[in-house]
Amino acid sequence: MSDRITESASLYSIASDSRYEHLLYELETNDTSSVGLVIRAIYDGDEHKSFMEKLDARIKTHDKDIEKMCNFHYQGFIDSIRELLQVRTQAQKLNEGVVGINTEIRSSAAALAAKGEELCKARKTEHNIATAIESLSLCLPVLTTYAKLQKQMAEKRYYPALKTLEMLEHQYLPRVANYRFSQQMRENIPILRENIKDASMSELKDFLENIRKLSPKIGEVAMKHTNELLASDPVAVVRKKKRQAPAPPNPFTGEVEQNFKNVSLDASLDGDDDLSAQDMIDFSPVYRCLHIYTVLGLRDLFEDYYRKQRKKQALLVIQPPTNMHESVAEYKTYIHAIVGFFVIEDHILNTGNGLVTRSYLDEVWSMALTSIVNALRTHTAYCTDATLMLKIKYLIMIFNNTLRNYGYSVVQLTELLAEIREHYNEVLMQRWVQVFREILDEESFLPIEVQTSDEFDDIVNNFPFVDDGLQQKPFPKLFPFSSMVPKVYQQVKEFIYACLKFSDDLNLSHEEVCEMIRKSTNLLLTRTFSGCLSSSFRKPSLGLLQMVQIILDTGYLEQATVYLEEFVANITGAHVEAQFVSRNGPPAMFRVARADAEQQIIEKLQKKLDEFMELENYDWMLGEPQGHASSHIADMIAYLQSTLQAFNQLPVAVAQKTCKAACQHLADGMLHLLLQEEVRQVSLGALSQLNLDIIQCEQFAASEPVPGIEEDACLQYFAEMRQLLDLVMTWDWPTYFHDYGQETSKYPNVNPNNAIILLEKMREADKKTVFAVLKKSERDKKKLLETVLKQLRQLASAPIQP
Repeated sequence: MSDRITESASLYSIASDSRYEHLLYELETNDTSSVGLVIRAIYDGDEHKSFMEKLDARIKTHDKDIEKMCNFHYQGFIDSIRELLQVRTQAQKLNEGVVGINTEIRSSAAALAAKGEELCKARKTEHNIATAIESLSLCLPVLTTYAKLQKQMAEKRYYPALKTLEMLEHQYLPRVANYRFSQQMRENIPILRENIKDASMSELKDFLENIRKLSPKIGEVAMKHTNELLASDPVAVVRKKKRQAPAPPNPFTGEVEQNFKNVSLDASLDGDDDLSAQDMIDFSPVYRCLHIYTVLGLRDLFEDYYRKQRKKQALLVIQPPTNMHESVAEYKTYIHAIVGFFVIEDHILNTGNGLVTRSYLDEVWSMALTSIVNALRTHTAYCTDATLMLKIKYLIMIFNNTLRNYGYSVVQLTELLAEIREHYNEVLMQRWVQVFREILDEESFLPIEVQTSDEFDDIVNNFPFVDDGLQQKPFPKLFPFSSMVPKVYQQVKEFIYACLKFSDDLNLSHEEVCEMIRKSTNLLLTRTFSGCLSSSFRKPSLGLLQMVQIILDTGYLEQATVYLEEFVANITGAHVEAQFVSRNGPPAMFRVARADAEQQIIEKLQKKLDEFMELENYDWMLGEPQGHASSHIADMIAYLQSTLQAFNQLPVAVAQKTCKAACQHLADGMLHLLLQEEVRQVSLGALSQLNLDIIQCEQFAASEPVPGIEEDACLQYFAEMRQLLDLVMTWDWPTYFHDYGQETSKYPNVNPNNAIILLEKMREADKKTVFAVLKKSERDKKKLLETVLKQLRQLASAPIQP
């Protein structure tokens, strides 16, 4: 067992020795890269101590080999040393020679080195100069362009500045990208571009503010030019071409190119008044801002901003001042501002390269036109001065023509002028109301009496009246009408002239003007003058004869309307076919006033009759009648006869109507007098006296107080009174009761109620006789009266038979 162990150890030792030899061989033969592997192999096997022992043994072996080799070569080494010692002397000599040569070379090279150094410095300076020149050549255009940019911005030439900025950014700055100032400039470019945009926008805002202030002046000049064209040729303003708009500024230089061919000599001499509206304002801020925003790709934003701002200004412009209706100056300011606004927009339309489109401008004008028309309509409605309205009309007409000349639709303005014309005519009528009232207040309504031929000719010249019979009569002559007729006729002609003033320059045909004046004149006579007449009729101081004269005067005025229509046709230049002469005679213009006058005559006549009736002094307990009519009835009949005789000059229908009304009022008054509650007792003698008065009235009614009236036309009004008196005085009650309600009745107009009232009053009168009841005849009469009253009450309470 031990032998095996010994043998195994021997084998293991042999193997270890061979391994160590291999590792030592690796260390001796290979490069240093294998050292790490050898050391790792030693330490991995935990054999470093054994290896160190082997390594030390190997080192000692090599030291012995070296020592052997040195001993072997020692003699040769000694010989070499001796030779080296001999060479030492020669080396010293050589060293001395080399040092001398070196000293000489150094002395010679020092000067050469100095020259070389100077040459290097010169070469380096030359290179630096060339480099600086090259750098300056690159930087100088950048700096020059930047300085130009600053100058353009200082001069507010923003569009050229923007072009310069683009050139600087894309052309020059890339060449000097390595320099720090280039980076700073590049960083400042967005800021500069924003500054240019803001500055141009600020300039545009200033422009918008300025044109808002200048719009009235621009509009005034534009309307002045239109007025001058109208003065020279009313049609020229329509067919006149618009002035050529000034050219927009050059988009590359920002300068406005002047077209001296369009500037007349008068414009250069007379100043601003002869310049067009577009020449009075510099539009370059708009063009510059438009170009800038276009280059920046923000054109849509700019267009939207400009249009919104101008719409806001349009809303401000079309707002009228609160007191515009007080003076024409306020109208001028308002209209001039509107014209200026749309003249400016028209100029922008023609020169703004699409900034303003026709559809947009039409939209703004349509929106503004409605407000303008409403404002003018409202404020002119407050105007009550015809002279002021003529000025307003002329101003609106120039306003209309000016805007039409610039291509705007003005149909609503034309219609507005027609409305204002109607209001103008109303204002004239209000003025003529005062004129007519003054004429009527001063008028005595008596026929005109002239003493000389001059006075006669003066009346005939002022009023178209022809009467051969009157001309043959000697002086003094009496016209059939009062002085009101020629005065009113002349005032109507003045009214026609005033109406004609508004139609001037409205481009209306002669027939249209004639028709308008005719309608206004008809309204003046039928409404205004008739209204004044109706007011005059109600004056207490106006007598019946004066009212008769007024009716006669209206007839002459109606006959003169034919001459007025011919006068209107002549001054308007209308054709003969356009004359509105009635073929059925003169129109009844004053039928309303005449009817009112007729009613007033009737009322005054009835009032006069009431005054006579108030004079009556009936003794209702009269025993015996006087044998003749009462004095107040006789006076009343005499008054009626004389008054109705004066009515002969009136139309027959009017006189007859008045006569019938007087008779009816008289009959009703007599009946009321008999049946009034204040009269409680009526004797038979009083009835007899009343019967005599009624007979007097019936004689008057039957005497044909007015020519042409029927015989029974006036008598029928006294029929009820006559039948009642006959029935009571004759005591014909059986006939009355028998025929009541029949067509053949003798007393068809007797009302049972009226009969009851009268019989009760007669019964009260009989009670006054104390001893009458003692007589049998009186007692029988009383019973009969009661019986009659009972039957009458039955008739009164019975339903009315159809």
